[in-house]
Amino acid sequence: MLSDTLLTKLPLAEWLEKSRTHLERAQHYTRATRERRDRGLPHPVEDFLFQYYPYPISLLENWQPGVGVGLEWPEFPAPEVKFSLRYYTHTDGLLYADAEKLTEKERERLRWIHDLLVATAGRAGNFACHGLHEWAMVYKGKQVRHEKTTPLRLPQAEIDGLVESRAICCSHHDAFRFFAQEARPMNRLQPSLERREELEQPGCVHANMDLYKWAAKAMPWAGSTLLLETFELSLKLRELDMRASPYDLSGWGHGALKIETAEGRKQYEVEQRELAGMAAVLRSRLVEQIRKVW
Repeated sequence: MLSDTLLTKLPLAEWLEKSRTHLERAQHYTRATRERRDRGLPHPVEDFLFQYYPYPISLLENWQPGVGVGLEWPEFPAPEVKFSLRYYTHTDGLLYADAEKLTEKERERLRWIHDLLVATAGRAGNFACHGLHEWAMVYKGKQVRHEKTTPLRLPQAEIDGLVESRAICCSHHDAFRFFAQEARPMNRLQPSLERREELEQPGCVHANMDLYKWAAKAMPWAGSTLLLETFELSLKLRELDMRASPYDLSGWGHGALKIETAEGRKQYEVEQRELAGMAAVLRSRLVEQIRKVW
């Protein structure tokens, strides 16, 4: 058993209350998504994180304490526990996430996530991309990812003209891989899966959005509070991403951030820097949680 001195012990009533309040906070986001799914009404901003990152809604809703916390529970299994007990040990009236249950492959994955996060944090942020990745994705108009839910707000010729007139410096593989083929050579970098640790940087909207993915992959060790905070930040980042895109979000309650103008680019950078500052704090906390597993 993990030494009692290494566990923060939560009394039964306290952790049940934490679980309840966490669920209420998470359902602020998940309830509307479930309702839209039932009605077949997708939302291009609010539903994106549940589509792009294939994690069940229940992972966000069902509170877990994270590594180093023992939950008081005299019996096993605890009927109030709604999360998987795969990585948990119950002994002496405590339930806790037990790193001894990790396979070597799972440990390697956590080390890889840790190293990527540390490398990203140690690199200078680029705040000159101005969200052009979304424009490069619809360049020439052969593939428009969100055309079924969201129209473009500019003629295709104007979109293409902006892409051709400005330097593109996307460092994120999962954004770059959706570029139109004709736009790929215009990017100063050619990011790939293999070059993530070399190229990802802390100013990148998508790298910061990915903190939700890495926290989800680091569950239960990361803990649900941190997971939900990364989700909330990712939603803000997605809003910025789409507001600065060539899509028309007026039907969804979002005005355009017109990065095709000098004023719009300045505003994008202001908001990007603010969100990157929030991401830096969450990235540091996630690294700290993963290190507790060693």
